[in-house]
Amino acid sequence: MSPGMIKVTIIGVYLGLLLALGLFSSRLFKGTSKDYLLASHSIGPFLLLMSLFGTTMTGFALVGSTGEAFAEGVGVYGMLASSSGIIHSLCFFVLGVKLWSWGKKYGYTTQAGFFRDRLDSDKIGLVLFPILVGLVVPYLLVGVISAGKAIEGATRGDFPGLTESGAIPPWLTELVICVVVLVYVFFGGMRGTAWANTFQTIVFMVLGVVAFYLIATGLAAKSVADGRAHQTTDGQRVVRTEPPTGLWDSLHIVSQEIPKARRVRDQVTPEDQIESVEAPPQFRTRERMDPWMFFTYMLIPFSVGMFPHLFQHWLTAKSGSAFKLPVVAHPVFILIVWIPCVLIGVWATSGLINIPPPIAGDPNKVLGFMVKSLSGDVLGGFLLAGILAAIMSSLDSQFLCIGTMFTTDVVVHYGGKDRFSDKQIITISRLFIIAIVAVTYFLSLTDIAQTRVFQLGIWCFSGFSSLFPLVLLAVYWRGLSKWGAYAGVLTAAGVWYALFAASEFGAIENWSVDFTIGERTIHTMPVATIFFASLVATVVVSLVTPKPSAETLAKFFPETT
Repeated sequence: MSPGMIKVTIIGVYLGLLLALGLFSSRLFKGTSKDYLLASHSIGPFLLLMSLFGTTMTGFALVGSTGEAFAEGVGVYGMLASSSGIIHSLCFFVLGVKLWSWGKKYGYTTQAGFFRDRLDSDKIGLVLFPILVGLVVPYLLVGVISAGKAIEGATRGDFPGLTESGAIPPWLTELVICVVVLVYVFFGGMRGTAWANTFQTIVFMVLGVVAFYLIATGLAAKSVADGRAHQTTDGQRVVRTEPPTGLWDSLHIVSQEIPKARRVRDQVTPEDQIESVEAPPQFRTRERMDPWMFFTYMLIPFSVGMFPHLFQHWLTAKSGSAFKLPVVAHPVFILIVWIPCVLIGVWATSGLINIPPPIAGDPNKVLGFMVKSLSGDVLGGFLLAGILAAIMSSLDSQFLCIGTMFTTDVVVHYGGKDRFSDKQIITISRLFIIAIVAVTYFLSLTDIAQTRVFQLGIWCFSGFSSLFPLVLLAVYWRGLSKWGAYAGVLTAAGVWYALFAASEFGAIENWSVDFTIGERTIHTMPVATIFFASLVATVVVSLVTPKPSAETLAKFFPETT
């Protein structure tokens, strides 16, 4: 069997297991829309942890972070991952538990349902629905594109004649991924999604650690063999000849290579991947990174507070105490996933392994290429299955939440609650999910697929982050009015679109909003402008417009004695 067929067979078996799990979970389906959309509020701490974490770990975190570290350097970890762990858990605790309790008490299924009640506004759903769907679709694209690029990079040369590069074409991988996710979401609903997420989270974390070990030890051995590793003996720096003795020793050796990084993509052409250009400091640390850029990056993790699929997962919890484990373990899990991915991207710049120009020119393919180059065919197949597991574990939740939003917020709410049976509601939800999967797949075939997934993800998350003030104020501020909410949402959407268009819809990489103060120009992430514009609009308009009724305020903010 050829190397390519070995990988395809392993991935095929994995996808088959996933389908079987989804179909098995459908046998536990109780036949009600509540069970299909929220698993009847039956998810315990472990499943909640795994499904929440699997949902937030996308192609952005794996394929995107590795590619971005390859392109921009190790500072990528500090910009996003270091703050994400704390802020995500903070959102679970501050928002998740409160929204879960109201969701269970008042029967909410989506964010729009909550905001309608909280703001005494029947029309807020009409404003939120298109904006949330418009932000989730790019998020879906990040996952689908990542899968296609990762497999393309990992199978380069394995299938001569299939494509010019001999790799599995992205369109084929993306089609298979969309179909598999569609099948188990279609039949299993939220219960199938939670089970599949748990299975896939375990798979990608275990295989991710294995991949990290193989790549680190493989690169360390090559560094020693090439005479590039050094050690200090009797106060003298000498060339090391002893092979690495384990993971920790390997990490020490390859860490020496980071300051030697010589592949500077912005300064040389892909055809001239020379070894004579020293990498600038920002490739090695966050030195010279504008501190305003660094700190405004920290607003992006607040996006989890308004992810519609995460809101739906919060509502599946069996009890409020089920949140304890996710709050504590989530930051550790983020560390376990992000550090290896970023380091692999940085090591790829070191020259220890030759990165061909087609790979160097498309950072989305770097992770797949590193796996292919530093693991055997069998293990490489398992590792690729792990990458796909991470990507699919978020796609399923996003597909399901969009179907839920359309069914609940549009069809049932405006068509009439008694007009549809439970069976019809489930059917409508499934049909809309199929439509969204089809739209996502066809968009992945356009020029959007050439965008770096990290950059696309950042713009998507910036939109969600700018809506964070709305949900925080809705939960903790009695003074929030529906007019303030309208102002905040529309301001966020307008400013986000204006800045996205100014960046040529993400085509300009690392685009920033710049301010000149005196002789100094500071660079900030676009999310900062959108976030604070939305916050100011929400607060100012709320202060001068009528508040929700006393009955509504008593419902959400009961007087304590």
